[in-house]
Amino acid sequence: MMIRANLRMGAFVLALLVTENVHAGSTAGAALKKGFIQCGVNTGLAGFAQPDSNGEWRGIDVDLCRAVGAALFSDAKKVRYTPLTAQQRFTALQSGEVDILSRNTTWTITRDTSLGLNFVGVNFYDGQGFMVTKKRNVKSAKQLDGAAVCVQPGTTTELNLADYFRANKMKFKPVVIEKMEEVLNAYFAGRCDVYTTDVSGLFAARASRAANPADHVILPEIVSKEPFGPVVRHGDDQWFDIVKWSLFAMIEAEELGLTSKNIDQQTKSANPVIQRIVGAKGEFGKMLGLDNRWAYNIIKQVGNYGESFERNLSPLGIDRGINNLWNRGGLMYAPPLR
Repeated sequence: MMIRANLRMGAFVLALLVTENVHAGSTAGAALKKGFIQCGVNTGLAGFAQPDSNGEWRGIDVDLCRAVGAALFSDAKKVRYTPLTAQQRFTALQSGEVDILSRNTTWTITRDTSLGLNFVGVNFYDGQGFMVTKKRNVKSAKQLDGAAVCVQPGTTTELNLADYFRANKMKFKPVVIEKMEEVLNAYFAGRCDVYTTDVSGLFAARASRAANPADHVILPEIVSKEPFGPVVRHGDDQWFDIVKWSLFAMIEAEELGLTSKNIDQQTKSANPVIQRIVGAKGEFGKMLGLDNRWAYNIIKQVGNYGESFERNLSPLGIDRGINNLWNRGGLMYAPPLR
């Protein structure tokens, strides 16, 4: 009983210390007051955000929210999830219904400047593609003239689809359905000839929903750039910094070889960069209004970026590709923690 009491007192003292460093009326302050972070996620996309058989949310976007929970509360479980459709997502963030939008959302100039929102970085580089049934014997997207195409409204996907067909002097019949579940039902029931979304979403749908994944072909063309990243509201720089550096900590940890399994051993490392990231050197946590072990808590409880990718996306057959670290031929790069 005494041990439990001491643990509770320790957590209470830590919460007080963190609360003293966050700005009054800030998103972080409001989250500390209510005891959790509200995270807006996809209604169900394998690999990104989807509840498992026990109702626990899993995915690379979910892990980003868990990382922020670990940074702010020293507890990655202090997160609640709000499933949002593509059309609901921005309004939910603007209105304060959610604290973070981490929902396979593409960073564009319009979204970054006109919605009162800030993208904090990129946690997955993607591009739009097309999936068809194998029996259609289609080898290229340029053979899709006249096809019925299933697509979600309120997405960059819908705009890219129109641009691609217009640029290639082809016609198509859009089958526009808001909810992801209903879009997939329509495609797999044969109501449309083609399903278009981000390539990662095509892999996820084929792996998790197709009766026989081998019956569906993802065509080779990638027709857009889709950098996905978490989003926060304008006007709260501290929260922007906390979410941004939570993402960077996961990327930096992978580059340093720090994992959820070896982090405790690596805290003894003489490497000054590792000393900074585990909170043994410098006051970087205090710069964010957090405990100095904020990054250690992320790595210990959530893992590095590569662990998250391997856990959530690799089982779907998605290769690291351009989502590899910069020193392994990819685009993933974190600014220096110093």
